[in-house]
Amino acid sequence: MADYFTIVRTLSAPRELVFDALTTPEHFAVWFGTAGVEVPQESLTMDVRPGGAFRAVMLLPDGNRIDWAGEYQAVDRPAHLAMTLTDQPGDDVGLPVLFDLEEVEAGTKLTISQDRSDFTDEQVAATIAGYNAFIDDIEGVLARLQSA
Repeated sequence: MADYFTIVRTLSAPRELVFDALTTPEHFAVWFGTAGVEVPQESLTMDVRPGGAFRAVMLLPDGNRIDWAGEYQAVDRPAHLAMTLTDQPGDDVGLPVLFDLEEVEAGTKLTISQDRSDFTDEQVAATIAGYNAFIDDIEGVLARLQSA
C-alpha cells in the first residue's frame, strides 16, 4: 500500500493558470529549477497527455546535472495531473506524483502527493523542502502571468 506525503499550498491565481504553469515548458523551466538551478527549455520534453513522455535536465551550480524522466499517467485539465518522475532514468519509476488543483475562495489549493517509497525521513523532509521551493517559484510565474 502506498504511503504518500503531501504538500498543500494556496496560490492566488485561477486553477487554469496554475495548471498552465505546471504544464507549459516556458513556465516549467522557470520553477522546476528554482532560482539556483537552470533547466534549459530545449532540454524539456513535455507531452502532457496520458502516456506522454516527460524529460528535463537540471544544470546545478556546482557543474553537475540531473537528468529527469517520467510519463504523464493522468491529465484532467485543470483539476488533476499524475506523472511518474525519476532522476534515475531506466530504473523503476514507482508510483506517480499527484498534482490536485481545487478552486477555493483565495484562488487555487494545490496539493502535491508523492509516495514515500523507500525514502528516509531526511529524504522526505528534503523533498518537501524542494516542492515548497518549486511552489515559491510557481507563485512568481503566476504573478508575472497575471500582471501581463
